[in-house]
Amino acid sequence: MQRFVDSALAVSKESMKTVSYEYVQIIVRYVNGVSALLLSLLPGKTSILEGMQGWELRPAFSGPRFPRWMENGVSSFNEFIHHLSIDSDDSSSSDDTSGEQDLDKNICHSPSPRGFMLPRASPFSRRHRNKITWIALIISWVLIPMKLFLAVLPYLFSFLFLWKVGSHSDSNTLRVPHVSSLKKMQALRDQFIRRATDRRRGVVEDIQLGLEIFIESIFDVFHKAAVYFFSPVDAVKAMCGWFSSRYMSRQDMAVVSNHSTVMSRMGDSDPALMEGSPSFANLMNSDARTCQDVITELGYPYEAIKVITDDGYILLLERIPRHDARKALFLQHGILDSSMGWISNGIVGSPAFAAYDQGYDVYLGNVRGLVSREHVNKGISSWDYWRYSINEHGTKDIPAMIQKIHETKMSELKRCNPDIEVESDDQPYKLCAVTHSLGGAALLMYVITRRIEEKDHRLSRLVLLSPAGFHGDSGIVFNLVEHTFMLVAPILAHFVPAFYIPTRFFRMLVNKLARDLNNNPALGGLVQTLMSYVVGGDSSNWVGVLGLSHYNMNDMPGVSFRVALHLAQMQRSGRFIMFNYGSPSANMKIYGTPEPVDLGSRYDLIDIPVDLVAGRKDKVIRPSMVRKHHELMKEAGVDVSYDEFEYAHLDFTFSHREELLGYVMSRLLDVCPRNRS
Repeated sequence: MQRFVDSALAVSKESMKTVSYEYVQIIVRYVNGVSALLLSLLPGKTSILEGMQGWELRPAFSGPRFPRWMENGVSSFNEFIHHLSIDSDDSSSSDDTSGEQDLDKNICHSPSPRGFMLPRASPFSRRHRNKITWIALIISWVLIPMKLFLAVLPYLFSFLFLWKVGSHSDSNTLRVPHVSSLKKMQALRDQFIRRATDRRRGVVEDIQLGLEIFIESIFDVFHKAAVYFFSPVDAVKAMCGWFSSRYMSRQDMAVVSNHSTVMSRMGDSDPALMEGSPSFANLMNSDARTCQDVITELGYPYEAIKVITDDGYILLLERIPRHDARKALFLQHGILDSSMGWISNGIVGSPAFAAYDQGYDVYLGNVRGLVSREHVNKGISSWDYWRYSINEHGTKDIPAMIQKIHETKMSELKRCNPDIEVESDDQPYKLCAVTHSLGGAALLMYVITRRIEEKDHRLSRLVLLSPAGFHGDSGIVFNLVEHTFMLVAPILAHFVPAFYIPTRFFRMLVNKLARDLNNNPALGGLVQTLMSYVVGGDSSNWVGVLGLSHYNMNDMPGVSFRVALHLAQMQRSGRFIMFNYGSPSANMKIYGTPEPVDLGSRYDLIDIPVDLVAGRKDKVIRPSMVRKHHELMKEAGVDVSYDEFEYAHLDFTFSHREELLGYVMSRLLDVCPRNRS
């Protein structure tokens, strides 16, 4: 009877799993099909999606993947049908003992067509089996007293032992190691969970997994109830184990509360006790890897340096160190990006690793603008934190990080070379900078303002990939957004401090939805096309970038309201200017002039070589805007070069471009540090 109930529950459970899985897949296919229909009606989709490898303009009607409970190629339901067919065949040709032995074999075979046939009749199939089942059930109830005594005996001894130990022994020497071992076992279990659930999941996969877990939990209750009904000894054992565990947990809690000082001292020295439960990010399988995780997993060294700006912002300067190197490289990201962009393509296609392999001491800069809001004032409000423009990037963040690089390199080179002599107007290393998008505008602002203040900028060369600054030649969508934003900015400034996702749940949802968009080509292509329309038709893989690990639930880049307003001011004026505070008096207080400083007119202060790179497919910062930088620098006498590649805006950092890497490294290798004895 127990076997019949287990078989019925197994069949019902697998059937419900299959039905739930198929219903979810039907909904996903329907959404993907509608997306394909809408995508076919949108204009210009081919040019937008042509650079995205692996994308299709039609839905994929291939069969669905096996669910988790069919990863071995056969479900438990099919395995049960297969064993049932073997048992029916064997029972018709041999005795029942051989059939039972075959059923006990825990071997997973692929189901054959014979497995779906009804079992053939035999004189020893149903009536005799039912009779034997009832006889076995009666015998099990008759032998209850003896089996019950044998089952309770071990629990009785353990209960008496624990009572004796808890009342007559020293708890400091006996109980604390027991709690420590429990903590270590918990730490090992959590580590196993983190490794086993490392694969990222999307929202659809989470729904499928949640349904499977729900169905498993419901049928597990019914299965345990059936087991306890047909086997009362197991029920008594479970009850005794429950009472014993409750007694042990009370003893452990009493020991921990009476000896908290001892446990805290052990926790300081035992890392296993400091391990907590798995983080929410690990349980939800949201990719929350940091730049440190990627660098160290690939076998490179890593250092993290905390940098504090003049106005109290705490920045993270990350490093792939070469302590004795005489050449250093500073990589600065663009808007809505972080240091992860320079290592996202792995060892072969990332500028950071390429420079390190060429002997550079590599520094990865991160400007203010993360939702973690790191500041010396721990209670800083959102309004106060996000009150900055591009000015603060170029005059606060970049100077603080480059000064930290200088201090670090000077101390390390002096330690590696005690006899080194450094003059006051020279440095024993060369520092180059490679930037992208908004980072290029910030570095240009940094160099010019440092020259105005008659301070050393410590840079030897600038390589600017699609730099921001001039935005007059924007598309229709950008112009419409700029006019609308400038119109509502006076009102919006009182309600919106920045544009970012404030809660962990919605940041996790964005990261997971990006995975779903990549798993469903038509839906992902539709979203990609709509996002490209917003940015002027740029064909960068915007959906793929949203799925990267620096857009995770713990932290995510944001854009302050003033940064967006500053970009709109540049676009409207057609000039590369510093932030306009809105009135001549406010500008006079900051700049000493009624108008903000025109950086494009001060390019004559740039005293280092500059390499400008534009993308012919870049619709965010068009080549004409980069050429304007080049023309003004040429007129000012700057040692500047200009080149173009067939790239979109994000291809400079998030795509594997060997041609671009070769060009950047050739520019950097032109700067050789002078050898000193």
